[in-house]
Amino acid sequence: MKSNPEQVPHLRVAIDVGGTFIDYVVLDEKSGDIRVDKQPVASAELTTAVLEGLERTVSDVGTIDQLLHGMTVSLNALVEGQGVPVGLLTTRGFRDVLEIGRGGRKQVYNLFYREPPPLVERHLRREVDERIDAQGNILLPIDLDALDSELDYLIAAGVQAIAICFLHAYRNPLHEQQARAHINGKYPQLATSASHEIASEWREYERTSTTVLNCHIQPPVNDYLTTLVNELAHQGYQKPVAVMQSSGGVCSPEVASSKPVYTLMSGPSGGVVGARKLCGELGFSNVICADVGGTTFDVALIEQGEVVEVTSTEVAQRPILAASIDIKSIGAGGGSIARIDHRGSIVVGPQSTGARPGPACFGFGGTEPTVTDCQLVLGYFDANKLLGAQISLDVERAREAIRTKLAQPLDLPVEQVAAGVLAIVEANMSNAIRYMTVERGLDPRDFVLMAYGGGGGLFALRMAEELDIRTVIVPRFASNFSAWGLMMSDYMEDASQTFVREFVEAEFPAIQASLRELAQRTTPIIAAYGFSLESIDHLYRIDMRYAGQDYTIGVQLQEAWLENEAQFMQNIRQRFTEAHQRQYGHGDADAPMELVVTRCRAIGRISKPAPAAWTGGTPEFEQRGLRKVFFTGRNTFLDAAIYERDDIAAGAGLDGPAVIEEWSTSVLVPPGWHAMTDTAGNILVQKIDV
Repeated sequence: MKSNPEQVPHLRVAIDVGGTFIDYVVLDEKSGDIRVDKQPVASAELTTAVLEGLERTVSDVGTIDQLLHGMTVSLNALVEGQGVPVGLLTTRGFRDVLEIGRGGRKQVYNLFYREPPPLVERHLRREVDERIDAQGNILLPIDLDALDSELDYLIAAGVQAIAICFLHAYRNPLHEQQARAHINGKYPQLATSASHEIASEWREYERTSTTVLNCHIQPPVNDYLTTLVNELAHQGYQKPVAVMQSSGGVCSPEVASSKPVYTLMSGPSGGVVGARKLCGELGFSNVICADVGGTTFDVALIEQGEVVEVTSTEVAQRPILAASIDIKSIGAGGGSIARIDHRGSIVVGPQSTGARPGPACFGFGGTEPTVTDCQLVLGYFDANKLLGAQISLDVERAREAIRTKLAQPLDLPVEQVAAGVLAIVEANMSNAIRYMTVERGLDPRDFVLMAYGGGGGLFALRMAEELDIRTVIVPRFASNFSAWGLMMSDYMEDASQTFVREFVEAEFPAIQASLRELAQRTTPIIAAYGFSLESIDHLYRIDMRYAGQDYTIGVQLQEAWLENEAQFMQNIRQRFTEAHQRQYGHGDADAPMELVVTRCRAIGRISKPAPAAWTGGTPEFEQRGLRKVFFTGRNTFLDAAIYERDDIAAGAGLDGPAVIEEWSTSVLVPPGWHAMTDTAGNILVQKIDV
C-alpha cells in the first residue's frame, strides 16, 4: 500500500450532515485531542446550520488543514422532490425506455403496487436522429440542426437541465459529446449530464435512469456545495474540501457537483469505512455495520475485511448504475413517528419529525409520539443529560404524546404501548440485517455487530439477541462515528467499460488493454488532487457470468496477474466459480464463461490518524445510581445500574442489566451480557456463557 507524504494534515475536521443532526469531529494530531459536537438540522438554509456548528467547534476555521464532508443533500433532493425539471434527449425510437423499464413486477403479490412515475414526462423526452451500433460504428451522424428545434421545445416547457442518453454511447460517446457542446454553446445556463460520463455501461434503462437522476439533482447539489466552499473560503479556509461518495472514497466538490448521483449514500458510507478501519485494528474481519440515526437505520457488511460493494443499486425505487457500498436503509430512527393505521395496528416510520419540531419530549413543538419518546418513558436515558444538557427532555410531554395518539385509542397503558413501539422497531431492524445476511446465504452468527449513531447502543444488544450474535462493538464517540469514519477514507475515482467477450486465453491481450486504459483514465483525476503518480494505487475488477446467463458477479483481481496470462485465467476462473458457488449454491470451473464489464478504481491514499489510547476512568469505577428500565427481550422493567462511560477504565467491565451513559447516547446492556472498555475506549459487549 502506497501513501503520499504530502497528504498528512494536522488539524482534521469531519462534518457529516444527517437527516436530524449535523455531526462534527475535530482531531488535532499534534496534541491528540478529539472534540465532537452536534448541530440540529433546523435552519432553512443548510449551509448556515453547517457553518454555525463549525464555528462553535473550531475557533479559527483558517487553521483547519483538512475538511471532509458527508452529506444527504443529493438524497434529500431526490426523495423530497427538490430536484429541477429535466428534459431528455435520446435516440429516435427510444423515448419510452425510461417508462417501460424492465417490465418485471417488483412486488408480485401486492395488487396495489405502482411504480413511481418517470422523472421526465413523456413530452419532455425528445428524440434525436442519430445512431451508433453496439460496436461503436456510426450508422447515422447526429443532426445538430434538427436538435435545435427539440432544445427550443424543452426550453419553452421550462426545463432547467437536460440529460443526454444515446444508444450505445458507452461504446462511442462522440454524438453525446457533440450534442452537449452544442447545448452548452446555445444555452450555457442549463445543467447537462451525458450518459457516457455518468454511467458508461450497457443496460439501456438503468443507464438512462442514472443519467436523468443525476441531471435532476445536479443544480441543488451544485448550489449547496458552491455556497459552502465559498463561505468556508470567506472565513479563511483555503484548503480543499473532500466530499464523501457512495463508494466510500472522497472526491472534490467539483466532481460531486457534476456527478451528484455518486453521493446519494454519502452519509452512511463514512460509518462503514470507519467500521472497516476500527474492526481491522480489533481483529474482526466479518462485521455487520448498524447505524441508527434520527431518521434511518442503515445496514452494511464487511466480509473478510472488505466492505461489500455493488455496481448498481436502487434509491427511491429508481435504478442507478454507480459504484456504491451495499447499504440497506429503512425508515427507523429516533425521530421515527409511531401511529395507528387504518387496520388499528401500530406502524413506526418511515415518517420522521427530524430535529425540528423533533420528538415531543424535545419541547420544540412536536406532538407526534416517536421512538425517542418511547425510549425516554421506558427509562433508556437520563432526561437531563442528552447532548451535555443542551437539550432537556420532558418525560411528561413524551407520555402525553404516547397517551393521546396511541394508548387511549388502543385502550392500553402508556408503558405497554411504548414497549410495543420499540418491539416493532427492533423487529424491523433485525429483518433488515436478515435481508443483508440470511437472504444472501450468510449466517449472522458468523459476524460481530458494530452499532453506532445516536441510537446504536440502545438497540444493538436486542438485535444481537434476536440474531444470536455474541459480540457487539459500540465505538467511542458512537453518535458521531460516521463523521469520524470520513477521516478513514481515501480519494477514489472509478471507471468501467462494457466488454462482452468469451473468457478464453485468446482474449487476454484485449482484457489487459482494457484494464490498462481504465487505469490511464482514472489516474490523472487522482493526481490532480496532489498525489504523485507513484503513490496512486489501482484496484481492478471484472464482471463475469456463465455463457447464457444475464446478470454477473464481480471478481476482484490483483494487478500482478495482468503480467501473467496463465495465472490470470486460472485465478479468475477459480474466484468466479467460488463466488458463484457461494451465492447460488453451485459452480463449474470448466463451464464456458463470459467477461462483461472491466472496472478500475484509482486510489489516492490519505494518511490515517493513529488510534488514540483511552486513559480515562478508573478500574474501580462506581455506578451512578439505579433506574427502572424496560428490557423488551425480558418484557419487563428491571433495576438497571447506571454508569458513566468516561468512568470506566480500559480493561474494566460490568454485567447487565445496566445502562452506560455518555454525552450523546447510551448503551443498554441486558442481563446475560458483559460489557468491557478496550484500550481505545470502545465498548465490547459479549454474551455470557451459562
